[in-house]
Amino acid sequence: MDSGDGRPSRQPRCYHAPPDPARHMQMKFSIPALDEALASPVKQKIRQKTKPPGSLGMLETLALQAALVQQTDTPTLDRPQMLVFAGDHGAAAAGISAYPQEVTWQMVANFLAGGAAINVFARRFGLALTVVDAGVAHDFGAAPGLVGAKLAHGTANFIETPAMTGAQCDAAIAQGRAIAHGVAARGCRVIGLGEMGIGNTASASLLTHCLTDAPLAEVTGRGTGLDDSGLARKCALLERAAARGGRPRQPLAALAEYGGFEIAMLAGAMLGAAEKRVLILVDGFIVTAALLVAHAIEPAVRDYCVFSHCSAEPGHVRQLDHLGVRPLLRLDLRLGEGTGAALALPLLQAAVDFLNDMASFEQARVSESD
Repeated sequence: MDSGDGRPSRQPRCYHAPPDPARHMQMKFSIPALDEALASPVKQKIRQKTKPPGSLGMLETLALQAALVQQTDTPTLDRPQMLVFAGDHGAAAAGISAYPQEVTWQMVANFLAGGAAINVFARRFGLALTVVDAGVAHDFGAAPGLVGAKLAHGTANFIETPAMTGAQCDAAIAQGRAIAHGVAARGCRVIGLGEMGIGNTASASLLTHCLTDAPLAEVTGRGTGLDDSGLARKCALLERAAARGGRPRQPLAALAEYGGFEIAMLAGAMLGAAEKRVLILVDGFIVTAALLVAHAIEPAVRDYCVFSHCSAEPGHVRQLDHLGVRPLLRLDLRLGEGTGAALALPLLQAAVDFLNDMASFEQARVSESD
């Protein structure tokens, strides 16, 4: 947040008031249902392309999805945008990650300098890249490519106390929604979502445990590369957190109990993008944890999502199964940053291009099958 004189204001490092689900705002999201009446003519257009029926596999599914989201049989992917939400977690100090907390702000600086993997992929595939400071424990000041949306200098330690208050949770979702609306207003038709935050795989594990039927141990992985002893310590700490905070099934309650500011803003951005009929490229385990929250709030958001890849994190398979979806890629990625979403963009572009530009049997004067 800005102090009024161009400098970021100093916020308290964390808040310890317990979240009260009853204190959440009654946020309303208006996500339009996809018009299935358009599906039949689009499917017919796909069938008439010069190829055997179904031979482009999942690209045909993507083409149909893009057409239904945009309500046209000639969809486009104008102004593709990557948003990377960054935030710190109070639980990182307990040793749930292989890296110290200061790596969060150092990697944000790397993003802004253009040196990270997501920068390389975004440049290659023509994605504009914006980093959102949702709650990093560092003051960056003004910088090109950075949106200051800091709610605090990191969440509270969810092992000992709820991560955030209900009011903070609501504010983060509202902020993410507003950012997505702003991107859509500038003509963006597809948005990629990524994250950065030391300790956020632990947060994602707890959220997945709360919002699916998965046991906590089965959705807790090595994150940034924990060894066996580090993984055992992480599992024990998350069990302590779950014993303290329970297993809330209501999405905002779970998010306030165990989430991160970046995860909450991601959930809001997904809901906001869907409200504006923007396609959403979903990255890996942490971003999909945010989607579990968004989907529990408004299930229609799933229809706007393209599931980029299946992460090497063990919990990601359980998330995708819970949502009933199939990822495009399986590359054993576990970096985050939105890298998987960026890598999926060319496939989505190929799907849109074949729908718009590939000749029909009639146009090419090619005989159809009997």
